[in-house]
Amino acid sequence: MKIICASTSASEQSTWCDMLAAALPQAQVFPWLDDGPACGADIAVVWHPPAALFERERDLRVAFNLGAGVDSLLKLPNLPDDVVIVRLEDAGMAAQMAEYVAHYVVRASRHFDEYEALQKAGRWQPLAEIDRRQWPIGIMGLGVLGTSVAQAMAGLSYPVAGWSRSGRRLEGVQTFAGLESLPDFLARTRVLVNLLPLTPDTEGILCRATLSQLLPESHLINLGRGAHLVEEDLPGLIDGGHMAGAMLDVFRVEPLPAGHPFWTHPRIKITPHVAAITLRRETVEQIGAKILAFMRGETISGVVARERGY
Repeated sequence: MKIICASTSASEQSTWCDMLAAALPQAQVFPWLDDGPACGADIAVVWHPPAALFERERDLRVAFNLGAGVDSLLKLPNLPDDVVIVRLEDAGMAAQMAEYVAHYVVRASRHFDEYEALQKAGRWQPLAEIDRRQWPIGIMGLGVLGTSVAQAMAGLSYPVAGWSRSGRRLEGVQTFAGLESLPDFLARTRVLVNLLPLTPDTEGILCRATLSQLLPESHLINLGRGAHLVEEDLPGLIDGGHMAGAMLDVFRVEPLPAGHPFWTHPRIKITPHVAAITLRRETVEQIGAKILAFMRGETISGVVARERGY
């Protein structure tokens, strides 16, 4: 069993190699070297790998992605058709996503921004009690992460709905399926949370046409991919009064360029793609178990359907 690890950072790559070698002592683990020879690997563990990986390593059977989103991997022009692609499933990310969404929703619905302003002004002024019926949440994308967020927010007694292409049932969550149901889903949503995979069908789905269908004083939380959002449409919707604000963790260009209007907009909050950081121990445990199962010829979960893009 030969594993090659290819990542965007040499130090990160070294860490993944060391952890995989410790978890799978029966395997040979090699780091990717730009000017190195082929090592005859049959397994790749990757994050934004160079295209040359698939040109040099001709014996690869499977590539395990160190993240849930595989759009950058699938865009590689020389990705062989017979290499199985496996995405990361949860590995500690679901709880982080749920925390992120809960932080924003609770802060908005419980008036914590206003209380912060009142404290600075030295004013003791209780505000209106919360009415969760006025804060219906809509989750776009009901994979592992979207399901976790939906269930967490439903557990806090917010009205929650989920939308996906194929549809699925979730206890305590209203579900919508397919493009024909998208208008109804948007029309009942005040806080829109995007956790869709990025595919040609979903690129630019967060735009003026869709966001303007949300309830008045709506909010957007984008945790999917930057390319889901038509960035130039968002400030106008907020400044025009239809939307109250947004929390963005992903952007079309990362790091977010200096001078980008999102840096200074008073009602757009940004974080540097940290909503759910890959947890190394959980990731290695998951990938290690799947590698062993795959090599035994067993069926594993997380296999990407290329025609769908996830």
